[in-house]
Amino acid sequence: MKRLPTLPLLLLAAALFPAAACAQDAAWPMFRGEPALRGLATGTLPTAPQLLWTYAAGGPVRSSAAIAGGLAFLGSLDGTVHAIDTATGKKVWSYKAEDEIEATPLVYEGTVYVGSADTNFYAFDAKTGALRWKTQTGDKILGAANWLRDTAGRMRIVVGSYDGKLYALDPVDGKVLWTYETGNYINGAPAIAQGKIVFGGCDALLHAVDAAGQKVSQTEAGAYIAGSVAAVGDRVYFGHYGEEVMCVDLAAGTVLWRFRDRAFPFFSSPAVTETRVLIGGRDKRLHCLERDTGKQLWEFATRSKVDSSPVVCGEKVVFGSDDGRLYIVALATGKEVWSYEIGKALTASPAVAGGRIIIGSEDGSVYAFGKKS
Repeated sequence: MKRLPTLPLLLLAAALFPAAACAQDAAWPMFRGEPALRGLATGTLPTAPQLLWTYAAGGPVRSSAAIAGGLAFLGSLDGTVHAIDTATGKKVWSYKAEDEIEATPLVYEGTVYVGSADTNFYAFDAKTGALRWKTQTGDKILGAANWLRDTAGRMRIVVGSYDGKLYALDPVDGKVLWTYETGNYINGAPAIAQGKIVFGGCDALLHAVDAAGQKVSQTEAGAYIAGSVAAVGDRVYFGHYGEEVMCVDLAAGTVLWRFRDRAFPFFSSPAVTETRVLIGGRDKRLHCLERDTGKQLWEFATRSKVDSSPVVCGEKVVFGSDDGRLYIVALATGKEVWSYEIGKALTASPAVAGGRIIIGSEDGSVYAFGKKS
């Protein structure tokens, strides 16, 4: 029998098994999905997702998943980095660090980058888990890394540490290229906005630095910025410990608006669409604000604080709560579409790719939801 060419076989497979092909190709390779940290997923989600699999991580999971190449990568508080097959929920590889891993991994060009509370920043081969290098900082790393290219087009990995410094690392060998020092811990992930690196710190400042590590601007927030920011052009959105959500125009150096509701802080990172900003609060609510003005459009009440960062997928918003439930609400109205009771707190943020939701829990397990074949 004459053998068919490879390309037609692949096309035939994609035609016969479109869901499998889509799931394999789908990616959510870093915290909040992409360098601007906007929290927007492509594709669609089923109205009532089904539990597809669970994975025992061995310790509470506050790390959000990164998804690439058919694998989900995340950390657990027993100090382990896990690589999980997204189709089956089976372990592909794991690596035990010396302390907790709360940070979300970054996956870029076949390498997994993640920091640990043991003060080290690690790089692994994404397929095998082989350690490529590790670089020590001055304190624990709880926030995710990001990437950008400098003015010469060279890739740089950037990550914050509790030693108060933002580090720029060479992705090949982990060499520290420069550091930028702030006045306190850096807990969140840096966002990339118009070639600038933008992040908040526990020094109550919003920092913007260029690709060479030079200060561009600082904006007073008035309280700890514990979560990550989201960027759209020169506008940056974030919540802070002083019970506010803010929008800052980096180019003008001005605060465009502030939202304050109840006397509870914000640790969640926002999702930002063309017209809306969505963010969880420790007031047990998910808030939806008008992007241009900060006016509240709706709120959705849960039974406990919402530190989990929401993800927008089409007309749905996905997020977890410390009440132990994973929620989907309608973007337009905030009405509940679906929820699933896991039982233990969901501090981690959902990762959404290929029509699936992957999220870890304080119960030490990872859960995948979607449409069963």
